[in-house]
Amino acid sequence: MNISPNTLPANSVMVVHGPEIFDSGEVAWLLATLRPARTVVAGVMARTAAEESQLPVEFSGKPPGDVIRATPGAVFLANRGKTAESGRIFGEIVASRLGNRGLVHVECATRTIFCWNGGDTALAATLSRLTGYGKEEVTTNSSPLLAIREIRGCIPGEAVYVNGIIIGRATAETVMIRWNGGAIEPVAGLLPKPHGIEKLSRAGQQLDLATAWCKSGTIRAAVPKASGCAPEEGRVLVIDHCGHELYARLPDDCCGVLAIGDDTTMVCGHICLHRGIPVLGIVDGDQDVIVPSAFARGSVIVEAIGERDDDIGAEVVGRAQTHMVRWTEWVDEILAYLQGRVKIILDMRETRDGDDAVRPV
Repeated sequence: MNISPNTLPANSVMVVHGPEIFDSGEVAWLLATLRPARTVVAGVMARTAAEESQLPVEFSGKPPGDVIRATPGAVFLANRGKTAESGRIFGEIVASRLGNRGLVHVECATRTIFCWNGGDTALAATLSRLTGYGKEEVTTNSSPLLAIREIRGCIPGEAVYVNGIIIGRATAETVMIRWNGGAIEPVAGLLPKPHGIEKLSRAGQQLDLATAWCKSGTIRAAVPKASGCAPEEGRVLVIDHCGHELYARLPDDCCGVLAIGDDTTMVCGHICLHRGIPVLGIVDGDQDVIVPSAFARGSVIVEAIGERDDDIGAEVVGRAQTHMVRWTEWVDEILAYLQGRVKIILDMRETRDGDDAVRPV
């Protein structure tokens, strides 16, 4: 490809992954410095940070590898890993899923342009000159098609999750798991969380561990910014232990979200605060801190008394409305139905207009 040493080609596309690169201000800097023709945000939690930034970007709920494969032109990945090692590892994982197509990877954590598996060296050189980042040509050392999935770059003690569900805590820098056809099995480096593994087993009968969303640590460290306001009347979206699917399923007329599960409730609250969408969360007190706790005005979180959130949630899902409802009235009905079986641990129905806030749960 013929590229000017000081400008990107007219068909350049920057694929951005993760909220940290937005929260750090590096996406804004890259846009001003590189001026790509398009910028596409991959994944789930990055979208909230991207919307808050108000930068001119496009959104895709698909993993970065899927976005890159489907995008023609001079495509490169921009990421900021939580550590230098995890940033490089993430690029290697994405590159290993692109087949014969190489990858150019801008890693802000180490200020490095990685050119994976014979990727576009001219593009990598131009990015290096424009950013001042160093350049390395590297190759992948592993395949994602193995029966055992490795989650590398972990910090011992932090939460490990698959498709948004916590399955345990890391005891080593590399966690190894496998899917036996019906459940996740820890192989090494994981102190399992049986309840989480059980939830994932119910949610993922056809789980493809090679392409599943696997991660460790927090999903996002920054607190979301309140913006927007949900309609008082609309439809209720049900998210049952699959918070990573929220954006893909969110209807335009959503007046609130019913979230089942501790971690799912945290993720839904975090995402929905930005849009002013209230959440009715059903939890049983086994959450891990994967995002800062934050909820929009009108949200209510209840904790099961002597029961599991899964069981109570299954009942409430049966009472969830598919037609138009008034959020406040619907929440009152659900709370009356669950009276004596749950306790309210967060109630934001009485906050003043505009008083959306971060509230600990």
